[in-house]
Amino acid sequence: MIETTAALQEACAQLAQSEFITIDTEFLRETTFWPELCLIQMASPDVEVLVDPLAKGLDLAPFFELMANPAVVKVFHAARQDIEIVHHLGGLVPHPIFDTQVAAMVCGFGDSVSYDQLVSRIKNIHIDKSSRFTDWSRRPLSEKQLDYALADVTHLRDVYLSLKEQLEREGRALWLTEEMAILENPSTYDLHPDDAWQRLKARLRKPSELAILKFVAAWREREARSRNVPRSRVLKDDAIYEIAQQQPKETEALGRLRTIPKGWERSASGTAIIEAVNTALALPKSDMPHPPKQSHVPEGAAAAVELLKVLLKLVSDKQGVAAKVIANTDDLEKIASDGEDAQVAALSGWRKELFGDTALKLIEGGVALRFVNKKVEAVEL
Repeated sequence: MIETTAALQEACAQLAQSEFITIDTEFLRETTFWPELCLIQMASPDVEVLVDPLAKGLDLAPFFELMANPAVVKVFHAARQDIEIVHHLGGLVPHPIFDTQVAAMVCGFGDSVSYDQLVSRIKNIHIDKSSRFTDWSRRPLSEKQLDYALADVTHLRDVYLSLKEQLEREGRALWLTEEMAILENPSTYDLHPDDAWQRLKARLRKPSELAILKFVAAWREREARSRNVPRSRVLKDDAIYEIAQQQPKETEALGRLRTIPKGWERSASGTAIIEAVNTALALPKSDMPHPPKQSHVPEGAAAAVELLKVLLKLVSDKQGVAAKVIANTDDLEKIASDGEDAQVAALSGWRKELFGDTALKLIEGGVALRFVNKKVEAVEL
């Protein structure tokens, strides 16, 4: 367990000599907005380390320098949350990266396969996950916790090498480029408070309702960040929806809402909500946001979408690629509606070659689906 800056500097220097390192983190987030980093695990082919970021006086600068080293591939499994931590604390995004969960989908291991399932299928080893939800902030950590934490990066070495070899053997290494570019983009982890409303799922149709939703959601985002508490501790989603629909212009009206706790409307937060509502309603009509246009499948095209789903399943099974990586239902609806003009990833790059070209032929009548010998196949007409 590394607990000093000097030891971390030495370990990172050793790790930097490898072509790749595997990385994982343990953190807590139940009561905070930002994840509380409690442990860092790293391994190269011949070095294995655990780093205690809670150790007094430990400076993580050597770790961040390693994360920024372009000569070392950083291997994660389901990288997004780990990278979010590095981005928040170090102000950078690791580069280059390799996400074994995404690679596993391209290699035919199914949608969003878990780490323990991947280790089991590739190495035939069962990982004890009973320590997963333990309190990683308490010290000292138990031997069971340390063994579990280290296993998250030691087995990942073999998983990475196996997936990398399969991708190269099957000529699919470049297929990961697009997904890795998204994970390496800082904007993926730096949601602006003014865009926080996009997290909400409300079906609001009136411009004034949507304006209030955006202003209140932005206030909540800033408040949660400044107080370092979960968004729901500041204001629950249901309350934002009700405020947007009822549009209270004074504290008395706010206090009558079902989702607002008694007396909360007289707090500083209540005052801020009223200010946000009135600011939104004061926008000129031309500046009011408009609900995004809903994509409607043309009459009679629903059957085409179902046929495209069958084709997608057929292609994903045959090619050993998770359907989720190729296209989703929205993509299929756009292809059925707009044909080759559909702006979807499935009609570009390797996805087009694998699925998109055949999908276009299917909706244009150039390909048929038939059931032969108890299986479906696509045939050109």
